[in-house]
Amino acid sequence: MPAVGAGRRRYPAKRSAEAVRKAAKYPVTARSGDQLLVVVVGVGADGWGGLTEAAREALRAGQVLMGSRRQLGLVPADVGGRRVEWPTPLVPALPGLLAEHAGARVCCLASGDPMFFGLGTTLVRLLGARRVRVLPHPSSVSLACARLGWAMDAVDVVSLVGRPLSAVHPAVQPGRRLIVLCADGHGPAALAGLLVGRGYGGSPFTVLENLGADDERARAGTAASWCGSDEPGGGQHSGKRGDGVADLNLVAVECVPGPDADHLPRTAGLPDGAFEHDGQLTKREVRAVTLARLGPAPGQLLWDVGAGSGSIAIEWMRTHPACRAVAVEPQPDRVARILRNADALGAPGLRVVGSPAPAALAGLPTPDAVFVGGGLTTAGVLERCWAALPPGGRLVANAVTVESEAVLAGWHASHGGDLVRLAVARAAPVGGFTGWRPMLPVTQWSVTKTAGPAGPAPGRQPAPEHNNSPDTTQSQP
Repeated sequence: MPAVGAGRRRYPAKRSAEAVRKAAKYPVTARSGDQLLVVVVGVGADGWGGLTEAAREALRAGQVLMGSRRQLGLVPADVGGRRVEWPTPLVPALPGLLAEHAGARVCCLASGDPMFFGLGTTLVRLLGARRVRVLPHPSSVSLACARLGWAMDAVDVVSLVGRPLSAVHPAVQPGRRLIVLCADGHGPAALAGLLVGRGYGGSPFTVLENLGADDERARAGTAASWCGSDEPGGGQHSGKRGDGVADLNLVAVECVPGPDADHLPRTAGLPDGAFEHDGQLTKREVRAVTLARLGPAPGQLLWDVGAGSGSIAIEWMRTHPACRAVAVEPQPDRVARILRNADALGAPGLRVVGSPAPAALAGLPTPDAVFVGGGLTTAGVLERCWAALPPGGRLVANAVTVESEAVLAGWHASHGGDLVRLAVARAAPVGGFTGWRPMLPVTQWSVTKTAGPAGPAPGRQPAPEHNNSPDTTQSQP
């Protein structure tokens, strides 16, 4: 018979106010095994006055306070111990910085909510969650949504702090609300220029500066008005050069496309004209099918082997900000073209390896999916791609020549998967009329890896057809 109370949820005893105060006062003395904790305190533009008592006690207890010059300046001079200003760049220096102060009670300052595009996530990734204690402050995004009356769950957030401006591109979609975190006072004008270039110059554009501080300010207009035309409040907008715009700012945008704006959705199959190319481009219709077979998912990594213009890798990355890709392309002019396409279409994080496969694949991080768009007849390319895939990984390969089709037929015979022929024709003028102009047919092999053989045996030919199979060499009625 079960004991009385079995199955009931048990709650920890409520701690006294004194216990809570002591835990806050000495947070860095808590241990995870034998590892000291690092405390991260989120601070807003309102500084010391906006901190909770727990956050203040954590700062008082710190023997070493780390933060930016601005953040350290928000903490009274008599609080905490030695002050260490963040170096630039910060992330590569963090391991050495923490090792230098091993054994001390370290308290790090971060802007707003440290777990939202912040230092907290970096430290957790570096040290592990059990060694980091975070005391958050309301994020600037939370404050902005409160000022604007926007639902936080209905906005897309893009951080340009330490990231290229082009990272905004995929988020610029008709009717969407964006909050863009700028790195400095030049950010709003640069963002406005991007929106005007995309045909979104009429989008409502609000710059919010020093949110939460006594000198908080909000200025509203359109993206076009921040590119040098008259400011809605009168006069020329000084934001064009970053003059008069606080470094601590973000921009709220309601995306309104003009009549000539290109529609560039996150879904697969962007227009061919969206890419700069020399003819080596997976065409729109085939590209959409290819990406559907590859199945991009947040956080996953793609190898695009024989990348050409980089269209598959770029569209993979556009589906979600966490998607990653490596494009392998040996020709220098195409490498440069891939980088330009990635910047123009919002995939600045695309890694490009400018050497031939299979040698270029050595040492690359393990992929979740592989696309082979070129080099199928090069010895070792498919074998190396297949060996790199973990179980559950997807491989898609496209062929347009008889020789590369034969390679895919051999792999299909030994590994299964789907082998399909894609034929697309586009309407084109024929004299004074319209006819169908066929593109080169594409043979596509797609497969999900399971435990099995490494590849077709050397010299193996495709399996012979059964006697009752149609003779495809004969013309069909």
